[in-house]
Amino acid sequence: MRLTSLFGPAAAELLFFIHLWIPPTQGAAFDPVQSPNINLDKLGRVALTGDFDSISLYTYKQQTQNAFSANGSQALITQLPNGDYTAAATADAYIKTMCPFVMQNGELAGVVVGGNFTSLGGIETQGVAMYDPSTTNITPLPGLLGKVSVVYCDQDTNTVYVGGDFKGANSTNAVAWVGMTGWQNLPFAGFNGPVDSITKAPNGNIIFGGTFTGLGNTTAPVKKDQQIVNLASAKISSGSTTEEDGFSDPKNIVCPTSGEDKAGSTWLLEDKTSGFWRADLNFGFQPTKLRLWNAHQNGRGTKTFRFTALPLSGIMNMTFNDPATGKKSPCDADGARCPLSDNTTLPYQDFEFVNVVGMSAFRIDISDWYGDGAGLNGIELFQDDIYAYAVPDLNEPTCANIKLGSNSTPTGPWTTAPSAQSQSQYLTVDLATQEIQSAGASVVFKPNIRQKGNYSVTVYTPGCLQDDSCDRRGIANVTGVFTEGGVPIPPMQIAQTNNFDKYDQIYDGPVDINADSFRATVTLSPYTKQDEQITLVAQRVRFAPTSYTGGLNGLFEFDPASGSTLTDFSKSAFDQAGTNLQPEAVVTSLAVVGGISYVGGNFSDTGGSFQNIFSITDGNASSLPNGGLNAQVATFQVFGDLLYVGGNFTNTATGNVSGLNNFAAYDTASRSWLALGSGVRGQVNTIVPLELNITESQPETCITVNGHFDHLEAFGSAPAVPVQGFGVWVPSRQNWLQNLNLKTRTITGKLSTTTNITGSDPLLAGTISSQGVPGAQGAVSLKSKPLQLNSLGIKIQPQPVAAPKRKRAISGQNVTGAVTGLFHQKGELNVTVIGGHFTATATNGSIINNLAFINGTGAVSGLGTGIDEDSVFLALATHNDILYAGGTISGTLDNANVNGLILYDLAGGNFAYPQPPALGGDNVAVNAITQRPKSTQVYVAGNFDTAGSLGCPSVCMFDNGQWSQPGSGLGGSVAALVWQGNDKLLAGGNLTINGNSTRLANYDASNQQWTALDGPASSVPGPVTALTSANKDVSSFWIAGKSSNGSAFLMKYADSRFQPIGDGGRLGEQTTIQGLAMLGLDSSHDKSDLVDQNMVLLVTGSLDVPDFGNASAALYDGKRFIPFILSTSGNGPGSLAQMFSENKIDFESSGGGMKLGFIVLIGLAIALGVTFLLVVAGILLERYRRRAEGYQPAPTQYFDKTANLGRIPPEDLFGRLGQRGSNAPML
Repeated sequence: MRLTSLFGPAAAELLFFIHLWIPPTQGAAFDPVQSPNINLDKLGRVALTGDFDSISLYTYKQQTQNAFSANGSQALITQLPNGDYTAAATADAYIKTMCPFVMQNGELAGVVVGGNFTSLGGIETQGVAMYDPSTTNITPLPGLLGKVSVVYCDQDTNTVYVGGDFKGANSTNAVAWVGMTGWQNLPFAGFNGPVDSITKAPNGNIIFGGTFTGLGNTTAPVKKDQQIVNLASAKISSGSTTEEDGFSDPKNIVCPTSGEDKAGSTWLLEDKTSGFWRADLNFGFQPTKLRLWNAHQNGRGTKTFRFTALPLSGIMNMTFNDPATGKKSPCDADGARCPLSDNTTLPYQDFEFVNVVGMSAFRIDISDWYGDGAGLNGIELFQDDIYAYAVPDLNEPTCANIKLGSNSTPTGPWTTAPSAQSQSQYLTVDLATQEIQSAGASVVFKPNIRQKGNYSVTVYTPGCLQDDSCDRRGIANVTGVFTEGGVPIPPMQIAQTNNFDKYDQIYDGPVDINADSFRATVTLSPYTKQDEQITLVAQRVRFAPTSYTGGLNGLFEFDPASGSTLTDFSKSAFDQAGTNLQPEAVVTSLAVVGGISYVGGNFSDTGGSFQNIFSITDGNASSLPNGGLNAQVATFQVFGDLLYVGGNFTNTATGNVSGLNNFAAYDTASRSWLALGSGVRGQVNTIVPLELNITESQPETCITVNGHFDHLEAFGSAPAVPVQGFGVWVPSRQNWLQNLNLKTRTITGKLSTTTNITGSDPLLAGTISSQGVPGAQGAVSLKSKPLQLNSLGIKIQPQPVAAPKRKRAISGQNVTGAVTGLFHQKGELNVTVIGGHFTATATNGSIINNLAFINGTGAVSGLGTGIDEDSVFLALATHNDILYAGGTISGTLDNANVNGLILYDLAGGNFAYPQPPALGGDNVAVNAITQRPKSTQVYVAGNFDTAGSLGCPSVCMFDNGQWSQPGSGLGGSVAALVWQGNDKLLAGGNLTINGNSTRLANYDASNQQWTALDGPASSVPGPVTALTSANKDVSSFWIAGKSSNGSAFLMKYADSRFQPIGDGGRLGEQTTIQGLAMLGLDSSHDKSDLVDQNMVLLVTGSLDVPDFGNASAALYDGKRFIPFILSTSGNGPGSLAQMFSENKIDFESSGGGMKLGFIVLIGLAIALGVTFLLVVAGILLERYRRRAEGYQPAPTQYFDKTANLGRIPPEDLFGRLGQRGSNAPML
């Protein structure tokens, strides 16, 4: 194939050099995380509660807790060895298409990625880039401006065909990347409309499908210089200006109203002096014509000048019509210094720019003059481009007396942002959810269309890096009306998360001229289906006239072998099929199955035989059964003999096949339509295959459906399932994954495309979140050998929060999901209890609200009637077989009101009788319940004033069926309780003791007295919301909460003071800590003054971990936080409320270790043993050495050892001991 270079030979060499040497982003391999080595053996069963629908352990550094993005940004996605999905490279907008670029020699050059992004993997790249799956490197492919919708990699010709809505040198909407040499033009210079699909026909030709009617490019308008550049809003300055009153202001000549020389209308330089006139604008422009009115004040005027473009400092070449000859002439030999006539009969002179150059400022340098000095009487600047700016002051000046000049109408609290690195100033607005849903801000753009014709309409979006708004940017909804009597075009959603400036084409077609009765308009507003606060921006809209070779209608066949373009479109079956469609056909999808080509889109043939889908085989276009489909086809996906089809149809064209709601399959072998369930309720945009473990860890290809739908339709016995634009069809089960009770991982989000890479896992694109515990929602079990999370067999659906009742009085945190839990085992009774604010489904199919029971066989049940559905359970405890359940609870049991606390008989499976008298006060909440050790007393704490008729604020004791007040003087809200022995109770919260504020208080049950932890507690920066022991007698403990500035705090109390936490203990500002617990370890960590070496602190909540990001649980070793558990909820991060266990932590034997004394003894024994072995070894070596050197034992003579010994009588030996004297020994 022979293609012309896009930039010419020299430029092509430069582009090749750029391609080779642009530094790519460096990727990373999948790096496993060291196991935390926690030991849970002594705790028995362990579980975690929270607000999440997917959860996993942090096992690879590439894992994140970030949920799928809903603001339009997407990513390349790969699967980790643990099954989770992670972003390999993040884009700032949509990724639309991918293909593996395999060369003729079989080598993979990379994966070509296309979309409407301006950045991929942190590298600026406009719409297209190359991805290396082995290294995750990203290499930009510079040269295109716009959106890439489809790429097709053709190994036979070493070519990547690229289609979309873009420009590149002499091509529009279609171009080719050949080998590794760079971009090359296709012989036909592209199309006059966007390209949406490309495939290879059975005959080897390349087929393009889209919204085009001809080959060609954009063109210059018939009427040139249509738009006046607004100089009225520019910053005007000058040099060497006269001091004469009324003639010194350089703004005098902007928007000239007449040629009359007078004060306030004419600008003059000093006599006999050169000077300049300068304009600095708030936007970029490309002028095509300069119009000047010369001054004639008292014979003065400008004779010669030159025009300098800024900030380029380029002197512009111009031509003009010479008044003397009437012929077009260059300004001078160099075309730069221009003469200006002093003929008073000439109202003005026009100067045309030889080259069109972009600029944001310019200067007119005056070098010669008539009479006593130079001056000007007016200036206007024109451009071919037709723009309407969101900032009204940037549009055509009202002072120019243009009847229907370009303008805009902003509505809402917009503010003007500086242009920074963008082309112009723009409007920006921060919108809350209510303002988004009511479209509380909009901009209506009204261009000045002076020539009727075909136009390409594009919306420009400034990059978000320049104003640091990337994390807040949302999605804009754009629509327009372009012809008189026409209807608005369908709304188009434009993601505004682009790091750098971009533009999106919203329309290509006829636009009517401005008139009193009609004006073309484009309206930009927020996309209403966004439920978070966003930042919206509006900059400008461009109308570019288009020109083309007609005769096409959405389809074009290109023969790469010929290297030329057929102009007789009747010779191509595809071209002819397109021309036989009704005008303005839209082709969105192309596919080839079994040698037959399939075409899908929004069209019908002129004969009325088919709609929206047809096939081409043996050179003939044929209808599919039942005349095709009754509405637009948006996407195809081939899987075996099946062609999966998505769009916004509901049936076949003749209405004979039910259940084809927006998603269906066509069996190419049997030539029949197949219903997939009953489809989905809303439009399908993409269909992407995905491998999942459906049966016993066996991977199976499933079909994901992505789009704007909110339900999977009911069919058979399966009910309708609410979703958020994402469904997974399981072909082997002929059912939706959401309907199947399978232990497979949870996936949320949306996928846009995928591609298969030989030797690698499939590469996905989109925005999905997946964590690794199948069927786990709201509660999971935790095991340490091996470390793993498992489902508890209950799927918890969090309920929405109704403020203010559904808030913990102590912390103000909204409560959703599972909050608390406990294990209760006594004899044959084995029950797991989960409490919070949620719904779940019982084993018998009934709905459970807020409190669930799981028995030893796994059966799930709930409470009986009587408790209000909006109750929230925050604290649980048991005494004997009675469950004490507290929270913000209300209802009626046995004709008596309950409030804050209920009792439930776990053995009998019903409410206990009688219930305790109800708690009273404003916003009653029970936050903590604990039983006094070696006692039947149960202490209940929270936010209340009375218990029945008894005044009993904040903490009340229940025993023998009645309430008692423990001590007096306590007030406020209690969040947590822990016993420090049998008689000492520690309470944390937002408390008062005898009216004095404190965060911590002690209760002595022996003398029934409350005391504040005054000195140390004064350093606590806010209410305490979490509390746990740090040693056996709880003389040392951890606390957490929120400080007055909203940041989280974590502190340890030991040795009668709170020990400071170093930098490694500081969590991010967005952190909310909900639970604390100490855990044992199998192996020790580095020594720390805060945490024993054989233990670690578990912190749960919604955490912002330093140098990592969001996590739901982290482990703290006294020096740093280590991410431990990640979770997501919907399209946001999840959270963990607390850990609960069957047994309490045993500080003396935690982690399976031994007491210090035993460790010392064992060490001493080992040391003595080693010493003994060394001595024995030394003796043996010495003997060996002596024997080797010939040593002999010395001869030994024995003698009578008793010869010199005599016996001493005992009385002589001991008789003198008592005598004193110099010779008397003393004892």
